[in-house]
Formats: sequence, structure tokens, C-alpha cells
Amino acid sequence: MSIQLVIAQVMLLCLGMLGVAASEPDKIADHGVKALIALGVTLLAARLRPRAFLKLGPAVWGFTLFLLFLVPFIGVGTAESEATRRWLQFGPIRFQPSEMAKLGLVLMLASFFARRGVHKKLISATGMILLTTILVLVEPDLGTSVLMFGLGIILMYAAGVRISNISGLVLAITMMILPLVGSYLERHPYILSRLTSHQNAEQIREVGLDQIGKAHRDLSFGGIPGQGPDGLRYTYFGEHTDLIVASVGFTSGLLGVAMLLFAYWLIVITALDVAHLASRVRPMTPEIHGASILAIGAMFMIVGQAFVNLCVAAGLFPVTGVPLPLVSYGFSSMLTMSVALAVIHSAMREVRRQLSGLDEVPAAPLAAATD
Repeated sequence: MSIQLVIAQVMLLCLGMLGVAASEPDKIADHGVKALIALGVTLLAARLRPRAFLKLGPAVWGFTLFLLFLVPFIGVGTAESEATRRWLQFGPIRFQPSEMAKLGLVLMLASFFARRGVHKKLISATGMILLTTILVLVEPDLGTSVLMFGLGIILMYAAGVRISNISGLVLAITMMILPLVGSYLERHPYILSRLTSHQNAEQIREVGLDQIGKAHRDLSFGGIPGQGPDGLRYTYFGEHTDLIVASVGFTSGLLGVAMLLFAYWLIVITALDVAHLASRVRPMTPEIHGASILAIGAMFMIVGQAFVNLCVAAGLFPVTGVPLPLVSYGFSSMLTMSVALAVIHSAMREVRRQLSGLDEVPAAPLAAATD
């Protein structure tokens, strides 16, 4: 286990509990139980070796594609977002398949590149990325689909695909989808309204504070030490989900926001350390190559989404509906991100084992996944 990742996860979960306690006190017990479950899932899943994750990659990815395919037909929305279908509900269980799809794509591409290498595999990998992205785009969920595509590009780069090939791929895809953008926005006018609202944010705030303006107000009221979870504040949409950073800032002030950023930074440097250590392993086995890809992909899953969420709260990006990983209220995202942390734990342990020379047993094939 990486102590840095444990510290980062505990910090984020605790800050999330502070944010939920300030914005939705009735949900704090539920959120606390889910946070403990998420931490337990990380500790259990981290016991697996990377070869187990690589072996499970195709099955997990295929299962998430099946769930994404079901969403347009039997998916449900929310009272605040009736125009979208992003959730599946089976009895009391309600979850968001697109969150699982991010992890499925990481496991699948890592498994694919570890087994087959990167030479002349760009078209196959691109097909996997586009298929997953399109199924999310159909929901519609533009923010998550952009993150999904970016995740695929990062995984390609981590696997060793040349940056010139990736640039050409992105340019070609951009040219192909440009003619379809207009019709997509016409079909889903709420996306266009979010874009225009973001562009005219200053005019809107002259009349009255919008959602982002209210979040900025909470952040400024928090000051340096914060007002505490029982401080008097106004309510607004997303204060315990998409804009929970404002609740964290109001409760714990600048110190809490700095701790939040520090926790994400710990995740980044740990994953980069895995990639650096993996490059020193000789010979480079498929499992070590896959472990490196897994670590970078899992890191981008978490930190890339956090970056988008924080940019929305800062008013730099339009509202996307993307939660803050391991902090926002919502079990689908929290559980998936906790498994992603377990993947980084597993990768770190494996590269350290290989470098220490303690594992003298010849590496087993990927099909024989054992702890």
C-alpha cells in the first residue's frame, strides 16, 4: 500500500463529509457510511496484482458497454435534469454506468496494449475509445464524454503511442465530427443554453447571482479558517454534488481547499512515480507495462475529472454535471474512483516488488491472475 494514496483518500473523504454536512445535513450519515465502504473497497481491491486487473479488463469493459447501451432505453433522469438519462435503477439500487465505463476503458486499453504492444494498434484502440465515448454522448452527457475521450488519449500516450500519431488522430476525428455538432446541439438544447449562459455570465450576475456566483460567494465567505459545518448560508443547486468545493470552502476555508488540492497532487505524484519506477524494470514484462498504463489512466480518471469540476466552480468552464472525485455526494463516482486508487496501489506494489528483486518466481502469463 502507498501511504501517500491512503492519506489522499482519507483527506478527500473527510473533506467531502464536511461539505455534505454543511450543505445537506440529513445526508451526512448516508454519505459517511458510503465513504467507509469506499475506503474498504480500496483496501480490498488493492490486494490484487496488476495481472488480475489486466485479465479482467475485457470483461469489465464489455459489461460497462452493455450497461451504457441500456441507458437510452431504460435509463432515468432526475427532477433537476429530466432531459437526460444517465442512471440505471434496479429496485433500490441506482447507479451511473458512465462512471463505471471510465474504469472499464482504463482496464481494457491497459490490457490491450500490454498484450499486443502499440505497433500498428492505433485503429483498434481508437475504435474502443470512440465506441465508449459515443455511448456516453448519446445519454446525453457531453462533459463525461469529453473526459472519456481525453482519458483514452492519455492512455495511448502512457502506452507509448507517438505524440505525432495521437495528434493526427485527434485532428482527423475533429474534422469528422464538426459537421455533426450543430445537429447534436439542436437535439439537446439544454447543452447550448449552458454554453450561452457561461458566455453571458457577467450579464446574468448583474441581475442576480447564478449558480456559479453563489458558489463564489460561499468560497469568499469561508475566509481562511472557514465558518464550520453549522455556519449560516444560502442554498443552491449542486452544493453537495457538482459544486461541493464551495461547501468545503465555506466550511473549512482556504485551508480546506488547499488540503483538497494537496490530496489530488499526492495522487498525481504517486502515479507518476509508478511510471518512473516501471521504466527502470528490465526486462520490461507485459505486466509491468500494463501496470504503468493502469496507474497513469487511473490517475487521470481522478485528477482529470477533479480539474474539470474545479474549473466549473471557478467559472472557467460551463456547467458540466461532473462530480468532484471522492468528495461529492454520490456512490457511483465514489466507488469507481476508490477502485481506481486501488489500481494505483496495486501497480506501485508490483513495480517495487520487481525492482527489489524479492519476486524470483518467473512472471506468470496474464491469464493466470493470482494475488
